[in-house]
This record gives sequence, structure tokens and C-alpha cells, in this order.
Amino acid sequence: MQTLARKCISFSIAAAICFCSLGRFRRCPVLFCGSTATPGFVLGKNDSLLISRQGYLFWRTHHIVRFFISLRRKRLQLGTLFVASHVLSSGSVRETARNLSLSASTVSTAVRNLETELALKLTERSSGELATLLASDDVREKLRPIVQSAEALAGWMGTDRPSRLPFKIATMERFLEVADQGSINRAARRLKLGQPQLSLQIATLEKALGHRLFERQAQGSALTEQGNQVYAIFQAIAQGWNELKASADERYQRTARALRIGSIIPTGSESWVARCLGALVAEWNAGRNKNAISLVLMTADDLREALKAGRIDVAILDSVFGLERFQHRELLQTNMVLIAPPQSRERTVAELVERHAICTPSSRTGLGHATMSLSHERTNNRRYRNQDITAADSLPVIVDLVANHGYISFLGRVSAMPIAGKVRIVELDEYIPMSYHIAFNHRKASADASAMILDAVAKIIAEPVAQETAFA
Repeated sequence: MQTLARKCISFSIAAAICFCSLGRFRRCPVLFCGSTATPGFVLGKNDSLLISRQGYLFWRTHHIVRFFISLRRKRLQLGTLFVASHVLSSGSVRETARNLSLSASTVSTAVRNLETELALKLTERSSGELATLLASDDVREKLRPIVQSAEALAGWMGTDRPSRLPFKIATMERFLEVADQGSINRAARRLKLGQPQLSLQIATLEKALGHRLFERQAQGSALTEQGNQVYAIFQAIAQGWNELKASADERYQRTARALRIGSIIPTGSESWVARCLGALVAEWNAGRNKNAISLVLMTADDLREALKAGRIDVAILDSVFGLERFQHRELLQTNMVLIAPPQSRERTVAELVERHAICTPSSRTGLGHATMSLSHERTNNRRYRNQDITAADSLPVIVDLVANHGYISFLGRVSAMPIAGKVRIVELDEYIPMSYHIAFNHRKASADASAMILDAVAKIIAEPVAQETAFA
């Protein structure tokens, strides 16, 4: 055991030691052990629980998810639901804050707490203004009976501020359980709480409401007249809340387990990016992996920011600048070429640049940044320079502008080859290298998905995708 203890390493999330409730261990100190040869869970000195890496995987996927679900339930208050409902109805944080005499930060926090509780995005900011999303309509309707009950409770208490009701959803559910069981002891056993803890919560609730809710008797606890009135209100709130969050826990766990993959924007369905992502999803689901996959398309800068912020787990991008602390591997190497309209007759890059408008992605993309090295080709006396587009971050749009509207652009050879039937590919006067990379975080699922993407890219790039006659 001493040898095992020496192998223990601190788990630097918040502190080296945390506390949990695991069966007979009750509340005990937990150490995360770096040894791969130890069992998943070992009881150490002073009743401490040593958890190996294998045990940690079980801990993370089962205990932690359940813990955060329970934590979310405990912090949500009735006033929070009332405030969030008004924001969804008015579509304005500041208007809600004025009407309810609250600070804007308090109102914003209420909306965020509801979104977290439901694992659902309800609003977003656009140009400094709050915009409600489609999902908010359904949530607002399901919140209506809860809001009405909150107003009824505030009126019963003699206050005109239901937005400030401090009662937690969990407390209301525990009150209902005590009333249904007719005994604090029986309710505490069903709720897996200590009897003193539950008694204190009921006493605190009675003090906040200003009325005695239970008559303590030898055979249990019976509701008073005021208790029956509160029971009817709390039951309506609990029923409305249960209907609202019926799928939230499942959605939250699915979100927590999901593998989020971000990628640069492909040129189209025939591109190597789209094909390797399609192969990944098909192979991943065929293997019955429990981690669902979600895919998002972004610019290279956005991918870097999302990976650093933890919003995605894997990123396919055309630059790994600024990602040194993440694991990353090179997917492929290529070089830049010019793509021109298929009917164009100019033979050199200089002639094409002189006689056509240029369309390129923004500098937030690796490709757009690379094309900056070609700026010497863009002379000030070009005929169509006023029509240049330098911030088109949709490659399918760029391809259409080149194929059908007389523009020229620059692509990596590996991206240009599959569309050789739509555009004319012209070699540049100088060799400008490009490379694509995959970066991923510490999750095992991220490493597995990255390995599949590497294999898929190797197979796709090995296939012939264009004829040499496509080149000028």
C-alpha cells in the first residue's frame, strides 16, 4: 500500500483531494493514482479511496455526470424560472431588468442557469442584441404554468415580487416527498438524506414562507391548512418542471459524452475533408461507440479558439500555430495552385491576376493567410481590383464564383484536384507549400477519432481524383 501511495499524483482540477459518496465509503477523501497496474478502486490508509486511471474513466463517465446533474438541480430557484420566462417573452434582458427591478447581470445569470439546467441553448447575442432561438418558444410555453404558480405563491405570501422567490426546485420536491410519505424519517430514507438535514430544510422553508406547514405527531407529520395550500402550488410547479426537463438529463449526458469535431470548410461533398469526415462518422457508428459525434465547420482561427476553450475536442485545420499544448499530427502536405474559369485563355498567373477579379478567404483561415504571400501579383492598376473579394470564408461559394462568374482564386492542390472538372487549374510560378493538420485534446475518444481520420485521409489521397490534363 505504501508503494501504491507513492505513485499517487495530484489531480489538478481544483485540488488533489476531493470528496464523494460511494456506497459504504460514504464521504471519504479520494486520491487519483497515476499507476496503470493498480485496480480501479483501492481502499488506502485512513479510509481514503485510491482511484487508478482505469477507475477514473468509470468515475468520470458515471459519478461526475450524475453529480453535476444533481448540482444543477440544487441551485435552480423558482425566481430564476420566473425571470428567465420574462426574458424569453420580451426578448430583452434590459427590459426585463427594468420591469422586475433587477440588475441586468442577475437577469442574464437566470437565463444562463436555465440553459445549463436544460442543456439547451435558448438565446444568443447578435450585434450586441439578445436574440431568442427557436427552442425558446417551446420552453416559454412550458414555463407558463410555473410562472402562474409562482405568481400565486407570491400573492399567498403577500409579496408582489415573484422574481425574488428564493425557493429551490429541490427543496420543493423534498417538501412534497415529506407530505406524501407523512413522515420526515421515511422521506429522508427515500431521498437518501439524513433526517436532521431534511428536518432543517423543512424548518427553513417554513420560516421563509412565514407559516407552519406540518403538525408533528407521534405517528408522523401531517399537513396544516397552510401546508395543504402550499402543497397544491408546489405540486403544480413540480409537475410543470418535470414536463419541461423530461429529456434534459438525457440530453445533458449525451452532450457530456459527445465527441465534438471541428473542421475547416470543405470545397464540396467531393473534397477530401468532407469524404474523410463522412468515413469517420460511418465507421464510428458502425463500431457502436457510446460517444456520439457532432461536426462543426469553422475558420482556422475559430477552430483554434474553440479547441482552447474546450468547445471542440478535435480540429482539422490548415495551420497548428498556437496549438503547441495540444497533441497534433500532420494529415498531408500539398502546394498552392491557382484556379481560374474553365473558359479562360490566359497562360500565366500574372495575366490571370491582371484580367480577373480575385476571390480569397479571410486571413482568419490558413488558406487566406497563405494567399497573402501572393500579394505581389496584385498590381494597383489591375482592371478589376475594385471587384476583389478578400473575406469569402465559404469555399463552395469561392468555387462557384470561379466556375461561373469569372473570378480567380488560390487553393491547395489536394483541394483543387477533385473540382478539376469545374475549374481550370494553373501552376504558380513559385512553389508555395501548404499542410493540413489534426489537433486534439487529452480524451481517449479524441485520439481514437484522430487515428480514424488519419487512416481515412491516407486512403482518400491515395485514390486518383483528377486527370493531368486539368492543369494548364
